[in-house]
Amino acid sequence: MTASPARRLLSLLYEGLLLAAVLLVGALPFLVLAQDLGPALKRPLFQIYLVALAGIYFVWQWLEGGQTLPMKTWRIQLVTRDGAPLTPRHALARFAFALAGSLPLGAGFLWALVDRERLFLHDRLAGTRIISAPATISSSSPRQEKSRSA
Repeated sequence: MTASPARRLLSLLYEGLLLAAVLLVGALPFLVLAQDLGPALKRPLFQIYLVALAGIYFVWQWLEGGQTLPMKTWRIQLVTRDGAPLTPRHALARFAFALAGSLPLGAGFLWALVDRERLFLHDRLAGTRIISAPATISSSSPRQEKSRSA
């Protein structure tokens, strides 16, 4: 079952905060190593580096269970259109299409408002979809286990 638009939007907002933190921390090695480069070269290389860093983050998370931390929090999961786990091809295509679709004022995300299945444009093009994920069973703390056995 495709996840609700509200749940996907909340996850997307949380994702933006987490991605900002990942990019902020990830920028430090580049800035230290590239401090001697001229601004004409440094800026485009830095932008490419940040996009690559974001791509590595998303593709890795999607391939390791179909979820980023915000997706786990909002109990949604990324799968192929037929419900199977993502392949590297699906994950890379989704990232590339999402990147391109976010550039013209988020048009790829707004696509979900007119799509018959409420898919984002990058999901439609990559052959993926976001579904509601079952709640995971969290491990109990030792205190909870002790009170249950008493």
